[in-house]
Amino acid sequence: MRFSEKLLQGVVKVFRRMREDIQCIFDQDPAARSSLEVVLTYSGLHAVWAHRIAHAFYKKRMLFLARVISQISRFFTGIEIHPGATIGRRLFIDHGMGIVIGETCEIGDDVTLYQGVTLGGTGKEKGKRHPTLENNVLVASGAKVLGSITIGENSKVGAGSVVLKDVPPDSTVVGIPGRVVISNGVRVRDKHDHQNLPDPILDTCKMLEMEIAELKSRLEKLDKKEGETNEHSNL
Repeated sequence: MRFSEKLLQGVVKVFRRMREDIQCIFDQDPAARSSLEVVLTYSGLHAVWAHRIAHAFYKKRMLFLARVISQISRFFTGIEIHPGATIGRRLFIDHGMGIVIGETCEIGDDVTLYQGVTLGGTGKEKGKRHPTLENNVLVASGAKVLGSITIGENSKVGAGSVVLKDVPPDSTVVGIPGRVVISNGVRVRDKHDHQNLPDPILDTCKMLEMEIAELKSRLEKLDKKEGETNEHSNL
């Protein structure tokens, strides 16, 4: 195959992937109104496209140029993606400000990230030190996924959670530290319904409130019985 044919095929592939990214935003975000609006104003899309360029230079071992591109993208979008990170197809970054994705992070297809998410490491260890997100994972606002762990496919990480251990597929993780919550043994079907995730901390507080109410009731009964006993003794 001639060089010109390879180049043409590469250009066609790039444009197909760009169209796929734009369509992904229309599928995920009801606020998207036109392709022009998406291309010009969606910082998450800009960050993904800039990362693809930076990652290409990174694989060619042109590390300085790759890092310069990623930092320029960070300056304009508020989203920091290390050029070494591996990102799959149709990554949807909603709002995006404050997102950090580490060097050895691996992200599968159809993943959704909201603002303030950190996919980071836990120290200065060598090798694979950042998370792996499998296909169709959602990480809600402000969540931190830290270390060389794996978030299984079709799983959700609730807003503000801190996840330090592997998460099996079709699971929901909430809390600090993150705990897996499986609803009736099946995955949560609506991948964007992250505002209704179970909250184990709230459940524990409710349980304590019920126990306190029961103790108050018992004390009132004891006080009443003691008062009646005192009345009888006075007679």
